[in-house]
Amino acid sequence: MSVLVQREAADIREEWLGRALSTLPADRPAAEAAISELYRLIGLAPPRFHWAPSPVTALTTVPPGVRPRPSETVDRISAWPLPSRFSSLMRQLCTALDAQVGWGRQSMDQLIRQKVRSPLTRSTDGSLRMPLLAAHDSRHRFRNAWYDTQCVSWIAHYDALRRAAGVPFTPEQNRRLDLWAAVARSGGWWWPREGACVISERPVTMRTEVCGDDGEVRLHSADGPAVRYADGWDVHAWHGTRVPSWVITDPSVQRIAREANVEVRRCAIEHIGWASYIDRAGLRLVASAPDPGNPGSELRLYDMRRETRVLLAVNGSVERDGRRRRYGLTVPGFLDDPIAAAGWTYGLSAEQYSLLLRRT
Repeated sequence: MSVLVQREAADIREEWLGRALSTLPADRPAAEAAISELYRLIGLAPPRFHWAPSPVTALTTVPPGVRPRPSETVDRISAWPLPSRFSSLMRQLCTALDAQVGWGRQSMDQLIRQKVRSPLTRSTDGSLRMPLLAAHDSRHRFRNAWYDTQCVSWIAHYDALRRAAGVPFTPEQNRRLDLWAAVARSGGWWWPREGACVISERPVTMRTEVCGDDGEVRLHSADGPAVRYADGWDVHAWHGTRVPSWVITDPSVQRIAREANVEVRRCAIEHIGWASYIDRAGLRLVASAPDPGNPGSELRLYDMRRETRVLLAVNGSVERDGRRRRYGLTVPGFLDDPIAAAGWTYGLSAEQYSLLLRRT
């Protein structure tokens, strides 16, 4: 693939990322028109549309006149009759488009998957899926075929193939791809039923940070919600981890001590700063030693909680802002040697860790 094509593919990736993260009001007429055509493609009349201000409102909304079946619960959306039919429609289109790519363009297709589709999938997982998980009241990652169908990454993949790589799709294939593209760029997540379709508005706030070499992003905000919707529903995130609001708005030693989730505790401590947290919490220094895996830096081991200690270290590699981050790692309470504790985090003995040229 030529450098020019790679650049165009990267531009298309950024274009679709911008659309996915848009906080502009939804283009309701465009979304409804495209979804109506998708309904026709599966042999159904256009539905009534019900717009919700956020995903959490959408998932708890049953449009007037709709009587959900017992199986149509929010935790089984992929099993609803219509989402599965639309997902099948999407897979049929992808199969047809893949056939147009042919064997002669396989290397081009793979590179676009690597430079367009995969980064967009990671960005979607790190941004748009987090409020979706929160709306489902789940902290656990899950794959849902219906939400995968709505992900912009597959649309951008084929859009890049036709625009940057010049793959010739048929007029009908382009029309169907354009329908999915119109839905993706016009509004938020949507949930179809026979006769009615619920669509979520876009958020009014979306704060992210770059976290990858191909422009991948994840949710992060140090001074407020990372995502907020017009109805006031919001989600807080610290470097891609969903956290309770207090981690961002009012982190304290007392709150951290009461928190059971180790990831939430870590994020709250990082927000305060490990050195500041250790000082405020009055943690007792067990021992310190020069870091053999990171020359010029020091390892410091502190008592933290019952049967737990924390190793304070300095990152071996430079962050995007040019600084080396100081961070803490929890280790078992039986470790009393900082070097042994550092080795333990890598699955190494103290002697093996001491032989590292440089830790990253």
